[in-house]
Amino acid sequence: MTREKPVPSVSVTYAKNGNSTYSNELGMRAMQERAYEKRGEQYLLIKSPPASGKSRALMFVALDKLENQGLKQAIVVVPEKTIGSSFADEPLSQFGFWADWSVEPKWNLCNAPGTDGGKIEALGKFLKSDDQILVCTHATFRFAVEKFGIPAFDNRLIAVDEFHHVSANPDNKLGQHLGNLIARDKVHVVAMTGSYFRGDAEAVLAPHDESKFDTVTYTYYEQLNGYTYLKTLDIGYFFYSGSYADDILKVLDPADKTIVHIPSVNSRESTKDKHKEVEHIIDALGEWQGTDQNTGFQLVKCPDGRVLKIADLVDDEPAKRDRVSAALKDPAQKNNRDHVDIIIALGMAKEGFDWIWCEHALTVGYRASLTEIVQIIGRATRDAEGKTRARFTNLIAEPDATEEAVTEAVNDTLKAIAASLLMEQVLAPRFEFTPKNPTSGPTEGFDYGDAGYDPEKCNVGFDHESGRFQIEIKGLVEPKSKEAERICMEDLNEVITAFVQDKTSIERGLFDEELVPEELTQVRMGKIVKDKFPELDNEDQEAVRQHAIAALNLTQKAKEIAVGDENLEKGNTALIDGVRKYAMDVRELDIDLIDRVNPFGEAYAILAKTMSEERLKQVAAIISGKRVNLTPEEARDLAKRALKFKQERGRLPSITSPDAWEKRMAEGVAFLARMKAEASDG
Repeated sequence: MTREKPVPSVSVTYAKNGNSTYSNELGMRAMQERAYEKRGEQYLLIKSPPASGKSRALMFVALDKLENQGLKQAIVVVPEKTIGSSFADEPLSQFGFWADWSVEPKWNLCNAPGTDGGKIEALGKFLKSDDQILVCTHATFRFAVEKFGIPAFDNRLIAVDEFHHVSANPDNKLGQHLGNLIARDKVHVVAMTGSYFRGDAEAVLAPHDESKFDTVTYTYYEQLNGYTYLKTLDIGYFFYSGSYADDILKVLDPADKTIVHIPSVNSRESTKDKHKEVEHIIDALGEWQGTDQNTGFQLVKCPDGRVLKIADLVDDEPAKRDRVSAALKDPAQKNNRDHVDIIIALGMAKEGFDWIWCEHALTVGYRASLTEIVQIIGRATRDAEGKTRARFTNLIAEPDATEEAVTEAVNDTLKAIAASLLMEQVLAPRFEFTPKNPTSGPTEGFDYGDAGYDPEKCNVGFDHESGRFQIEIKGLVEPKSKEAERICMEDLNEVITAFVQDKTSIERGLFDEELVPEELTQVRMGKIVKDKFPELDNEDQEAVRQHAIAALNLTQKAKEIAVGDENLEKGNTALIDGVRKYAMDVRELDIDLIDRVNPFGEAYAILAKTMSEERLKQVAAIISGKRVNLTPEEARDLAKRALKFKQERGRLPSITSPDAWEKRMAEGVAFLARMKAEASDG
């Protein structure tokens, strides 16, 4: 079978400057040092990629709170027992810190045998003891709060790992308990997440609780740019028809250390027999040679004579799966690249799973949770000697118009594209936008290109150390309130997540040939910001909208230039150069220009390369067949923007205007007038 490479929708190359792996005199890496600087905050949220050292960052902060800030105890709360091992004893003093992290064996409840009831009782005894550190699961903590009450946790640090499991939804008990603990205001909270899409559609905390947290953000860009070995990360999707098991070797290279996640048995992609799927993959790879007695790994001889060691985590037989799982976690093999070659899993080998040699995370079928996708990609982004390239591939079934489930298939395709767009934002350097005005000037530490800062133009500066863009934009609205400022600095990806997951936006952006981009960038994005942040006033909502659409569209334009410009050097500065070139090529970088870019234009160009032309036409026909021209809500928003147009130009938009956006605003006004007339006639 001929192996075809998927078209990467994202390919990012990094500098390998070693910054993120370098430790200071206290034994802290860059992210940990940043978190420790904020150790005095009562509520701290650490947003940092997998493998950046969040567990140890918490240890430094917690020890200071216990020793110097008067807190009585620290309770570390993890989503599942296996992740408890991340908070085992650490001899921090050997690396320069003033204390060691030590957990009494009886207080690491993730290792404790017995029922939940026994662990809850143990936590109760801990609260009455003089010992200082306990580790337990989210579930144990939840039940303990219910049993002992909120006041029992006064004067303690609650550290919540994998914070995206929490939700402001009333049905989420952990979220409810945290809300009550924060309302009482007698605890300190350190929350940690490697996911940039907290809780997906659900907010993690209520806005009034969220605003109390000070945030430490360490970006994927900083993390990967600061590695010693890993230089390039590719993220892409590949479409197949028929059974995925027949096509998997088109994207699965046996020479790469790979984790394959097969689809859930309830998904469209599944054959409904997960064991046969694993057997089919093994058969496709080569000739089965038996099972290794020590590890339980399947031994498979490839056509080139190499024997692959394959770990099957799909097998339901507890004894077999436990032996394989234990072999994968064997600390003696952690640095042995040849210990295992391929891991096949279904629900395992995701969050908290540490295999530094993984070069390829191959996921079959769309994953409904963006958080899950980030976690899976995180399995491949560990730095390891000799590992220069890593990739994530999503293998997706092509929509087929003859299928009954064609609408579901189209939706999955759109969601995979949305996930790809979001990962581009996560992997890009951090954007900081500033309005261009007569008093604007250069900022120390930013590189403005060979020509330097030009006071007559909108400039693009880049700080190579921190991975931050500083971009001047004419007409940009600045946030006024502290909360709007925080959102523009910390949470633009949250806004972009909601936007690219909005079905109307992505369907029209990809397949509506008559689309006026402002309908998406102003109307749809405006509605999303309004719904997401109702507590902000109109001006702050507009500031957030502009910052979010600028971040999304500038990434898209930069990628388009970086991919298409033969003269642009393809290296770790390709995206930076793309943003700078776009800013230089346009007459003036202003917010109106940015609003006129279709955020999904470049995604369509990539989709057209990966999907057959016939299927692409089928998808377009399905989507256009159910399109609604204008909703009353959209018409009202267009009418509001028409009023703003009138204030600026002294006239209402004209329905005969050659400018598509002006014409669309006029149509919104006309639509409302018709509705009003019909209502009075009726």
